Amino acid sequence: MQYRIQGNSENVNWQEVCNVLRDAGLATHSAELTRKAFENSYRVVFIFNNESLIGVGRAISDGAYQAAIYDIAVRPSYQGKNIGRLIVEEIHKGLENMNIILYASPGKEPFYRKIGYHKMLTGMARFTKERVMRERGFIE
Repeated sequence: MQYRIQGNSENVNWQEVCNVLRDAGLATHSAELTRKAFENSYRVVFIFNNESLIGVGRAISDGAYQAAIYDIAVRPSYQGKNIGRLIVEEIHKGLENMNIILYASPGKEPFYRKIGYHKMLTGMARFTKERVMRERGFIE
């Protein structure tokens, strides 16, 4: 199957981005806040099947040696078809020679291990909704 890959935020339906994030089990915000997050990111990737948005991802970076990947999401009906891998590979194209940290949902670690990521031993986080993040398994 041939997918269309878009590496910019032009003509993106932000409510559909929110829907993909929600359907994949990730946190969602308003369409306007989601637009701001993606437009302020260093790299963005949107994957379409025909004109239907099926996957998204983004990275923030200092543009020199550090980056972080967020919001890798694939509609459930497309999971297991290498769309997530495609998103991460496209993001990597703009992050050569950089250290990359990745914010994974609990239970998705095996997927990221397969594509070269390792669990950090010293990662720390501070969340605005600490109780929710603890309940969802993100923090101890």
